[in-house]
Order: sequence, then structure tokens, then C-alpha cells
Amino acid sequence: MTTGATTELTVRYFAGARAAAGTEAEVLSVPAGATVDDVLAELGRRHGPGLEKVLAACSFLLDEVAVRARDHTLPARSTLDVLPPFAGG
Repeated sequence: MTTGATTELTVRYFAGARAAAGTEAEVLSVPAGATVDDVLAELGRRHGPGLEKVLAACSFLLDEVAVRARDHTLPARSTLDVLPPFAGG
């Protein structure tokens, strides 16, 4: 992550990710220029190996758009949704 200016990122957890994180949402102050991967690493540090394991299987929405490249730079004041695989039909 780059240093200097920061922006707010809201992280919303769903299903098993919510259970692993112990919260349904949190707001992080992230450095300008941070990527999705940077945030995922920080979330793993904050919440431990249980969430790290869940994150490895998750898909993500950034401002309601699917994230395909985790090196994508986060826009200012964005929302990252953490979506574990869902079962059912």
C-alpha cells in the first residue's frame, strides 16, 4: 500500500464471511492507491486465520461490480462486499 492520503472503505461481509469476521460490516481507513489484495491482507491480519481461509474462497464486489483482478486500485469512499460460495439451487 502507498502512504500519505487515505480514503474510507466500507467492507460488508455475507454468510460464512460474516461469521468468520465476527461482524457484518466495518469501515477501514486505507491508503490512497491501495488494491483489493492489500485490503484482503489487512483483513486477514485483523481477523485471523479463520477469515483468511474464507477469503481464499470468496468472490468480491467493489461498488456492486464483480472484482476480477485483485490488483485493482480502490476508488475513494468505496464499498467492498465479501461473498463466500453459496450452496443451494
